[in-house]
Amino acid sequence: MCIIFFKFDPRPASKNAYRLILAANRDELYNRPSKLVDFWGSGNEVLSGLDLEEGKEGGSWLGISKRGRLAALTNYMDARQNPDAQGRGFLVSNFLTDSLDSYSYLKKVSSQGHLYNGFNLLAAEFKAKEDTVCYYGNKGNPEPIFLKPGIYGLSNSLLETPWRKLQHGKRLFTDVINQNLPSDSLVQELLHILNNEELRQTPDPAMESQGEGYSQSMLLALAAVCVRTPGYGTRTNTVILIDRDGNVSFTERTMLNSDINQWKTSCFNFKLLE
Repeated sequence: MCIIFFKFDPRPASKNAYRLILAANRDELYNRPSKLVDFWGSGNEVLSGLDLEEGKEGGSWLGISKRGRLAALTNYMDARQNPDAQGRGFLVSNFLTDSLDSYSYLKKVSSQGHLYNGFNLLAAEFKAKEDTVCYYGNKGNPEPIFLKPGIYGLSNSLLETPWRKLQHGKRLFTDVINQNLPSDSLVQELLHILNNEELRQTPDPAMESQGEGYSQSMLLALAAVCVRTPGYGTRTNTVILIDRDGNVSFTERTMLNSDINQWKTSCFNFKLLE
């Protein structure tokens, strides 16, 4: 499970406004091996964490490149998983190192969507003359779509599916970003939302219907923005800001040693290449 809230505004009017504000949680088994966020790839242009699970090494869930390519992935909630399906994390890392534009990349992915378990994929390009954000989910429409400027929420169903936890978290996200806070305060407020375990929104018939096959205790845990169970839950929070001039702020808070009491916060700041 994962959750992503983001505001896309390619040409913000205010000098202090942002082309992108993104806040995301990665929910995963605590003991799944992963590499902490850092730069990698040709010329160290790509910034992301990386999966180290055997057979899926090098995949990712969220990342951005210095050339303005950004990708984010969530899984589609389904108790029936194909163990032989291809690793979804490569959909992110491949885009970050590819040269195809975001729509063409997702178009290519859509032709191969049947090879994967259910997923949602955001692919974006932030450039000097034009910003583009596209979306494709292999459990939804067969074609990717261009997203209009606005505020969006994505969890483990299709984009903007009105799960209660998504709607509630999106309202809180919207309230925070509308306060025009300084960047440091904005990041901290968004991290606070991402880490709030009390935002449980249940019962949720839509989520429970899609989650047929999950236990009631797991469905209850998954109904919060921040998921917490003994061996599975929210283990990474990420906040990405891209301002009008192409300055990127990337803040990631990651669990260490499978211990919910041990966390490391990493901060990166850079300017997008022209």
